[in-house]
Amino acid sequence: MRYPALIFDFDGTLADTLAAAVRVYNDLAQTYSLRPVSMEEIPSLQDFELKELLKHLGVSKMRVPSLLARGRKALRADITTLSLNEGMAELLPQLREHCTCFGILTSNSTENVEAFLEAKGLRELFTFISSTSKLSGKHKHLRAIEKTFSLERSQMLYIGDETRDVRASHRAGVDVAAATWGFNSPDALHRQNPNYMLKRPADLLEVCQLR
Repeated sequence: MRYPALIFDFDGTLADTLAAAVRVYNDLAQTYSLRPVSMEEIPSLQDFELKELLKHLGVSKMRVPSLLARGRKALRADITTLSLNEGMAELLPQLREHCTCFGILTSNSTENVEAFLEAKGLRELFTFISSTSKLSGKHKHLRAIEKTFSLERSQMLYIGDETRDVRASHRAGVDVAAATWGFNSPDALHRQNPNYMLKRPADLLEVCQLR
């Protein structure tokens, strides 16, 4: 097993939360006079870096934490009805058999992720769920995971669908696989120089040298 410690992003990587996230955001946008987003507009936003996206939406950096908190709370009502991304249900147990550490690092809430995994019968697969309240704080959490579980960085792989996931992994000195089925476009992800580009979840088997 090339990477005995696999750490997944949640939204967009494991779970298909995009449509629900857009609905939640648009409700908040109406309340806080932000720019609304349609599903048809999403492809044009997938090349944006985080700063560009926030500017486009009219969201100030200071407002991000409170919007995230409100968004997580609003998403809680629908979280158990959302779906895993195609191929994940079959893949996760295969990977887990070969891992000593199998976790999730997300900007969503631990409660939301727990509820989702319980509904899918997958909670027992995961060693831990770690949540960060900041959009740009994942590198610190990756380092904390390294220390908590007495890992070597060479053992760790983070799997995420956003450019900020790739940058966080680079800052933490951890290898990263970019999931091209999530939010950011393949071109945007490639520009961040991930260690691996995944076209579909099953590509992780090859990355981990399991086939």
